[in-house]
Amino acid sequence: MIEVTKINGAKMMINPSIIEVIEETPDTVLTLTTGRKLILKESSQEIRNLVKTWNKEVFCTTIG
Repeated sequence: MIEVTKINGAKMMINPSIIEVIEETPDTVLTLTTGRKLILKESSQEIRNLVKTWNKEVFCTTIG
């Protein structure tokens, strides 16, 4: 799970496996495979970095 911040300041944890689309309009809008849309404070690059870090943690603990 990665922690993100909604536009109202509320923190939440999401499963990066269900992220379908990341848009900047100029706010960052995350669309999940469930159809739910989230407006976030983090930039799309920050989300990408969080997902990369999460993937490294998952695959390193699974393989190692």
